[in-house]
Amino acid sequence: MKDFDWIYHRAEELKGADFERLLPEVISAQELVERSSDYYLSLIGLRIFRAGLKHSVVDSKWPNFEKVFNGFKPAYVASLSDEALEQHMLEPGLIKHWGKIKALRINAAWLLDLEREQGGFGQYIANWPVTDIVSLWLEMKKHGAQLGGRSAQAIIRMAGKDTFQLSEDVMVQLRALGVVSKVTDNKAKRDLVAIQHAFNEWHQQSGYPMSHISRMLSFT
Repeated sequence: MKDFDWIYHRAEELKGADFERLLPEVISAQELVERSSDYYLSLIGLRIFRAGLKHSVVDSKWPNFEKVFNGFKPAYVASLSDEALEQHMLEPGLIKHWGKIKALRINAAWLLDLEREQGGFGQYIANWPVTDIVSLWLEMKKHGAQLGGRSAQAIIRMAGKDTFQLSEDVMVQLRALGVVSKVTDNKAKRDLVAIQHAFNEWHQQSGYPMSHISRMLSFT
């Protein structure tokens, strides 16, 4: 496995000396905590609907979702019956996908649990150590709805929490560097542990956030 300096200089070579302007924003733990559960439920829903669809189409319809689902207040969304959800789905300007609509209710109930148990989703992700971020992905998949694949990674990156992401470009390089095997699908726990270990080493070598290292690796 190559060290961080190789990643940095290879990214610089391919993207230019000012490539750091392309790195994602990471916000503080306090900023994560201060954001409301409404904000996080909307973010989770946005990612779920983006999965498999053109992002610009989903984004253009999201203000309609915000209006129909009462600003994504978790208590409101969690209280909706199947019949109420069906009526909501008939509203104009929404994406008619029953599985994803139901996932909004399940995730709203989960966020309410987090409010009672841990002070909210913001507190939940803010306190999670970046050196074991893959466990957060797995916990989100376990307790939420439709948060498998790369959805959990995307949600916490969108929220501003530091995390690497296993995009196709990143996985190509992780295989090339021998971090994981050529046939891995990046879902097996052993592969995730190996990937986490590699990012921990690069993080320790450089002091850069995991998200920055991830983006640099994709540039290579």
